[in-house]
Amino acid sequence: MSSISSFAANTVVAERFRTARTRTLALVEPLTPEDMMVQSSSDASPAKWHLAHTTWFFESFVLREFLPAYEVFDPDFAWLFNSYYLSFTAFPEKRLRASFSRPSLDAIRRYRQHVDEAIERLIEENPDPEALRRIELGANHEEQHQELLLTDILHAFFTNPLRPAYRPWSRGQSVHPSPQHIPAQWLDFEGGLVDCGHSRDGFCFDNELPRHRVWLEPYALANRLVTCGEYAKFIADGGYQRPEFWLSAGWDTVQREGWRAPLYWSKTDDAWTLFTLRGEQALDAMRAAPVSQVSYFEADAYAHWAGQRLATEFEWEAAAQEQVRTQPIDGNLLDADNLMPVPSLAQAASPAGSVGPKAGSMQSCYGDCWEWTASAYLGYPGFRPLPGSLGEYNGKFMSGQMVLRGGSCVTPAAHMRTSYRNFFAPETRWQFSGIRLARAKP
Repeated sequence: MSSISSFAANTVVAERFRTARTRTLALVEPLTPEDMMVQSSSDASPAKWHLAHTTWFFESFVLREFLPAYEVFDPDFAWLFNSYYLSFTAFPEKRLRASFSRPSLDAIRRYRQHVDEAIERLIEENPDPEALRRIELGANHEEQHQELLLTDILHAFFTNPLRPAYRPWSRGQSVHPSPQHIPAQWLDFEGGLVDCGHSRDGFCFDNELPRHRVWLEPYALANRLVTCGEYAKFIADGGYQRPEFWLSAGWDTVQREGWRAPLYWSKTDDAWTLFTLRGEQALDAMRAAPVSQVSYFEADAYAHWAGQRLATEFEWEAAAQEQVRTQPIDGNLLDADNLMPVPSLAQAASPAGSVGPKAGSMQSCYGDCWEWTASAYLGYPGFRPLPGSLGEYNGKFMSGQMVLRGGSCVTPAAHMRTSYRNFFAPETRWQFSGIRLARAKP
């Protein structure tokens, strides 16, 4: 690598690192120390833990290996803030993270500063290219945890009887009811032999590789996500009481968990409300917004009720590739600062000021909600995990999970690309996950 290209690589990675680290601290700014200790479900983690774990990643996989004479901040942190890397060290049960009252929040902030300063020293020393790749991986890892932090806070505040808002709308901002949402339309795609997976131009996770060819029959996708108003009709039609729409495991889950609506929907005096990071919202104000916090089981049941199906991940990726040829990756992502799915209004402004898209094209391809697909999360042909402990990042979860595509309203925009694969168990509901319908091309 020439000195010029090395400097350029260092600069790009350093900027990505600083942006990620700064944004995480900004996201916890509205929280009290007490808020940051809450772990409201076994799926979630306290905000304080997210601050520590993302720092642990840089210390464990970058500084220990690539910065000579690096002094660890605290030897106990190596196991205390490990998440699931079994080959690295043992770690406490996830459900116990809310009990970590020590170390203090101040100590965690000092830990972050200690590691940040060491990473800056390493970057200045023109490190081994592998060190830069690890720093870039760490920045992307932190961006994933920024989304997890917000989804975990939403769940924590929903379980709080006071239902506090993470960030209420400022004066003059709100989601206004409007019947003028973009009409549902079908967009046809020819299918054929398509290339899927990352092209190796820029960063990607190992589960996006290798790029390979997939045969697709002609198909059609809905131009937008299913809305809250449309999903309310499924509820009103007895969708949660009719087993004919549900997969067997889904119906068992509905019965066991008592599901009657998406996770953050509540009904009082025959009126539905939705809880969001902006606080409680009336369904009437959200009818044109994409429905969110639904499981794969609910998405699949809704699709059956509607007489349609979910797209495969490869159908979604092929359609997204067509869109990015003419439009940049854009949408209601974290950078839009809405912090919730919002109506896709033709020629209208979103609450935070971004302009809504026009009808007649694929809307919300990125942002609003991760879109459940009909694809199981498996390795691509020839998949190889990263070497060492980092190989546990994605590969070991390739069982019992479904793929989601497209990002959400709390996904950083720089984090998204057409080949990005998210994955969760089919009963997962606490993520910003939604529904786009698909069908065979008539």
